[in-house]
Amino acid sequence: MLPSTMDAQQALADLTEISSQIQAAVVFDDQGKVAASTFGDSRRADELARAAGGLLAAAEEIKTGESALPQLEVATGDGSVFVVRAGKTVSNPTAGLVFYDLKSALRSVKPAPKPAAAKKPAAVRKKTATAAKKKTAARKPATRKKPDAS
Repeated sequence: MLPSTMDAQQALADLTEISSQIQAAVVFDDQGKVAASTFGDSRRADELARAAGGLLAAAEEIKTGESALPQLEVATGDGSVFVVRAGKTVSNPTAGLVFYDLKSALRSVKPAPKPAAAKKPAAVRKKTATAAKKKTAARKPATRKKPDAS
């Protein structure tokens, strides 16, 4: 059941007042009908509700167990999307610790060394070094001599 628009709009106003990290929010029902949003544009609110509903549907397809997903978080390089359903929610304060531990583990994994590039034969390497010296010498501007002061 969708809450009244006034209650939902007030809830979003209260939410954005206490949580400055929230850039956009929308309250919608199971059919995607928007009750309130932080957008001034209903089209953008509908798009966000549709996207959040799509995330929930995709997560429902891959989850285990019979109960509906009470919440979902998707983190990107630019920010995160949080979707919470009314009713039973799960409080799992250890989720942040698990993410921290996973990231720590990834940082400790050393990438496999790349195979060393084949070395050039010594004669070729010497020619290359000699040619580089000649090119550098050719690029140096000629030094001007100071006029004789006598």
